This record gives sequence, structure tokens and C-alpha cells, in this order.
Amino acid sequence: MSLNVSELVRQPGPVDDLELVDRARQNDFSAWEQLYRIHGGRVFALCVRLCGDRDMAEDLTQEAFVLAWRKLSGFRGDSAFGSWLYRVATNAVLSYLRKNKHFINSLDVDELVEDGQADGTAEQLGLEAAIGKLPDGARTVFVLYSLEGYTHDEIAEMLGIAQGSSKAQLHRARQLLKSYLEG
Repeated sequence: MSLNVSELVRQPGPVDDLELVDRARQNDFSAWEQLYRIHGGRVFALCVRLCGDRDMAEDLTQEAFVLAWRKLSGFRGDSAFGSWLYRVATNAVLSYLRKNKHFINSLDVDELVEDGQADGTAEQLGLEAAIGKLPDGARTVFVLYSLEGYTHDEIAEMLGIAQGSSKAQLHRARQLLKSYLEG
């Protein structure tokens, strides 16, 4: 199944996620495709925000759905399917970032931004562009906390950092965003 971002619009219908998951577990690929159409856009948006690269986000979205398909039997239904899927996607992106060393080097809270001036005026940046300019560690914590609703405890566990580092990265992200947006 190839990623077509234009197809990632939620298709309203009478079938709920749990019914689709049950059908998908029985190798009903049309049910899995429906789950993809329902959740693919949000998974893609999460991947873009975390990795900052639309092309890589497409690959990571695919990877997240492949991983979710393989782990579908492990979905217990304790939380919403979407929440479980977004956790799988988050872990896929974080794994990619760790493997590519982009993420590990950016977790130093004392590291200073060396980029200098923003590549444009504050009026041209917009929030998404400003988020994309954040260093990987700060962007990851900001997205997970502010946009996805994870707690600092959950973020610390996912990233293998101290809770205080998560809070410091969030603070750093907010300061940088403010400076990017104010120009």
C-alpha cells in the first residue's frame, strides 16, 4: 500500500475502529485500509512534526502502519486504537532518529542554538515552520507534550531521558519558538 497524502482524509462511516481492528485481525485487508484512511493523516502529521522532513515522514508513516499491522494482535483495547497507533508511530520515528544520530546529539539541554538568525522574517515563518526549525530534541518533546498530549513521565520513558530533561527541552522549545515567531 503506497502513501497518497490526498487519500488520508477521514472517511466517515458507520464502522468504528474496534470493529475494523477485529476484522483486520482476521486478515480483512479492506478493514486495515479503512483504518489507514481514518488515521493516516494524523500519523503523517505526527511524523512530519517529529522528524521535520515530509519525504521521510511518508516513509515513517508507512513504517508505522507496517509495525502496527505486525503488532495488531498485541492491541488489547485498553485505550483507543488511534492512541495505540500514534504511540507505535512515535516509537518508529524515535527509532529512526536514534539510528541516524540526529536525536541523540540534540538532547544536551545546555547546547546553544548555533543557527544564528532565522531564514526569513517572523511573519513568513508560521508555527509549523517554526516547529520545524527547532533542534530535534526540543522539537520532539514539544510535539509529544504540547501537540500529542503525552506527560513528561511518558516522554522521559519513551526517549530514555530524565523527566527534568523533558521539562528543560520543552522550556527550550518554547523559548526558541517565541524568538522565531517574534523575529
